[in-house]
Amino acid sequence: MHFCIPVSQQRPDALGGRYVLYSVYLDGFLFCRVRYSQLHRWNEQLRRVFGNCLPPFPPKYYLAMTTSMADARRDQLEQYLQNVTVDPKMLRSDVFVDFLKLVQLMVSHEIGLCRELLGYFGLFLIQFCKEGKFSVVKKLADFELPYVSLRSSEEANCKVGLRKWYMDPSLDSMLMDCRAAVDLIYMQAIQDIEKGWTKPTPAQRQKLEALQKEDSQTQFLELSRDVQHYGYVQLDPCTCDYLEPGCGAIVSVGNDEISCCITLPDNQTQDVIFQMNRVKSWQITFLGTLLDMDGPQRTLNQNLELRVQYSKDSRSQWFVIYTKQAFLLSSCLKKMISEKMVKLVAENPEMQIEVPEQAKSKKYHIQQSQKDCSSFLPRKSKIKVEKVDCVFGTIKEEDL
Repeated sequence: MHFCIPVSQQRPDALGGRYVLYSVYLDGFLFCRVRYSQLHRWNEQLRRVFGNCLPPFPPKYYLAMTTSMADARRDQLEQYLQNVTVDPKMLRSDVFVDFLKLVQLMVSHEIGLCRELLGYFGLFLIQFCKEGKFSVVKKLADFELPYVSLRSSEEANCKVGLRKWYMDPSLDSMLMDCRAAVDLIYMQAIQDIEKGWTKPTPAQRQKLEALQKEDSQTQFLELSRDVQHYGYVQLDPCTCDYLEPGCGAIVSVGNDEISCCITLPDNQTQDVIFQMNRVKSWQITFLGTLLDMDGPQRTLNQNLELRVQYSKDSRSQWFVIYTKQAFLLSSCLKKMISEKMVKLVAENPEMQIEVPEQAKSKKYHIQQSQKDCSSFLPRKSKIKVEKVDCVFGTIKEEDL
């Protein structure tokens, strides 16, 4: 995951002075807007728990800050947030995930889902579009408060949804003994077919419709696993530089591959598949620019690119995808690598394999050296006057 503070705004306070409100982005999307004083109190609370394990926090200034001092503080706060999330033990501590565990227990009790299967599902921010289509905007991190993330999202018509969170379709078998889990993946399978993410042949569709009418969920899921792109995550239409720069693409990821339906300049389409065992590395670059430079500043232009390095004919090549869902795609790639390593360990317990942590960039030795990293381009310093309040100010007690 990647935190950044690409923009800040000056706001008047109750005493006639001014303070700076920082817009914190997580994985390319607005996470929250906070003051320095709020982050300072948060750091003090964390320090009482973790002690000197925390990175240094930017110091207070008791005199008015110059522009260069304000820029330095913003960079320091950004670096602080990035460093806090480097240690996976800290992110897995009860301080960060206690609320998630409580919500998981309540939800599992409400729907009858076995606690042992909670890890197979995740919360996602989902945007509902015209004509019944939807888009998975991002997967919520374990420490995120779903209500706050939903309210702070700059994407319209969003809801928080529960979806399965594994990329290997064969893992369905782990859920078959739990009625609630089967209900969840069955409803998602139907939804993915209706939305065109899963692509059955006419014969398969006919059989699936018959099984759906009979409410034969187990048989429906067994047949679905043979359908093209079953269990895949499909991104919104985007562009890529393969086979030519600027080509349109529909990217689906799952079952140890990246599947791309590429539209060429002559409107012909070509299906291209990148197997994960040929992927050597990938990196995300933030290309966002500030909107309304001469007016009120509120959002960023969400331009992200994900560059995939893969081997072809004993040579390394790069394939670039331009999509605001770059971090979601990266999470899916990491998930596939993690699942593959777990499977290899199960098949050969003597193997020494390190499962990748979400908060670290590592090299994984599975046939090819695979890694992921995030690099963000330098951005221009901009402080704007803004009248939009911090999202936390809109939450009432009954909303929590």
